[in-house]
Amino acid sequence: MGELLEVRWHGRGGLGAVTSAELVARAAIEEGRYAQSFPSFGPERRGAPVMAFLRIGDEFIRMRTDVTEPDIVVVIDPTLLRVVDVTSGLKENGRIVVNSRKSPQQLKSDFGFKCPVASVDASKIAKETIGLPITNTAMIGAFLKVTEAVTMDSLAEQLHERFGKNAEGNIEAAKRAYNETVV
Repeated sequence: MGELLEVRWHGRGGLGAVTSAELVARAAIEEGRYAQSFPSFGPERRGAPVMAFLRIGDEFIRMRTDVTEPDIVVVIDPTLLRVVDVTSGLKENGRIVVNSRKSPQQLKSDFGFKCPVASVDASKIAKETIGLPITNTAMIGAFLKVTEAVTMDSLAEQLHERFGKNAEGNIEAAKRAYNETVV
């Protein structure tokens, strides 16, 4: 069986965790790989904690269950670190990507993370590039820095499709986050 990358995105309702997983999945499919993305739906409302799941592989993906043992966890909203155990089920060699002004060392110290942590101030990047505190496209850039799951060109193509004339700020956010992510 080919390599399968499993990712769990943690965000809040309405802030793009579901969209992030979907955009990366579409980029992977565009690159000729197999992918799936889906949300974890419960009684969520805007602002409530949500999860989205992403799988990317070189072979058809038959699994249709939630990602309970992710390779990567992406935390779009850092306030969730105090509310949700984002490391739940994380594979032994798993990694966490966090939207935070704090360094990976500070995050490890503050939350007792044993795994590698990458951080980027996606909130600042989003405000400067998009003009809104919506950090999901910046966090996709950080995710790509850690995984190289898809190319930035494939992602940019998906952002153009999704956001049309508003894509440029989102593409800039992803590229800046890619470059500014501290691993």
